[in-house]
Amino acid sequence: MCFSPRLRAILQPLFVTFLWSTSWVLIKYATDEIPPLTFAGLRYGIAFLILLPGLWKYRVETRTLSPKEWGRLAVLGLVFYTLTQGGQFLTLNRLEAVTFSLLLNFTTVLVAFFGIVTLRELPSPLQWGGIVIFMIGVLVYFFPLSVAGGEVLGFTWAGFTVCANTAATLLGRSVNREKTIPPLVVTVISMGVGAVFLLGIGLMVQGLPSLSPTGWAIVVWLAVVNTALAFTLWNRTLQTLSAVESSIINNTMLIQIAVLAWLFLGERLALRDVAGLVLAMVGVLVVQVTRAPPRSPPPSRGEASWPPSSSPRGTGGG
Repeated sequence: MCFSPRLRAILQPLFVTFLWSTSWVLIKYATDEIPPLTFAGLRYGIAFLILLPGLWKYRVETRTLSPKEWGRLAVLGLVFYTLTQGGQFLTLNRLEAVTFSLLLNFTTVLVAFFGIVTLRELPSPLQWGGIVIFMIGVLVYFFPLSVAGGEVLGFTWAGFTVCANTAATLLGRSVNREKTIPPLVVTVISMGVGAVFLLGIGLMVQGLPSLSPTGWAIVVWLAVVNTALAFTLWNRTLQTLSAVESSIINNTMLIQIAVLAWLFLGERLALRDVAGLVLAMVGVLVVQVTRAPPRSPPPSRGEASWPPSSSPRGTGGG
């Protein structure tokens, strides 16, 4: 079957968001066997090694990075990978995937607020309306609020992850809108720095357990397919799709994760829950779709804003 370049550009990001959505299910499934921080460190460490040869194409640009640029990339790696991705794995060990997916979209709201100060980007009236719609959706989903004792730590980790993801999004946008460093260089270097610290902390605090063949298969699959391959495919689609189109496709993850969690994790959704998720997704879309044209590609949004350098997205990913 022959697809037009335009149709391929639409189907590919849909496939990528599906892969990222399955990551949440696989992480949730495997954290019973693999400690969360070690799990995240292994995933992004392996993905870094796979993507590392790609720097050869940009060897001149990499060699000429200034100390200040190296420092900014290192900080981005620590915030986005060590803190955000580590927090995501810890949160999924405590909360349902659907609940955390919804909470992670608070990144869009926080970026809208803090972007006023840090990036001098003022949201439009329609964007403020989108934020209100999002908040209504969250209230519908969580009302009446009932938190079990074991979920308190999960919500704490979720709040930490949302804050870290917000900082990573703002920092990633600041780095990438200057267009002085190729996106692949930003991603590989920041991922390498973040993965080293993440894996080091995981091994020191949680150790490396004896993994079953299934455990290793999940780690390798997440690193090779859901990270390295998905990142490559996503960047390719950005040559055809606009930032708005990419954002819309990416935001379907909220619903995809809900469906996959219902099918494979037994996370039940009442009609009120579905209504809240739909309202929240509409609110996030309004905020992103009405964004003024940026001076350069905005930061991405994958698992928790994956990857931070080249995909125009709000939050989330896999």
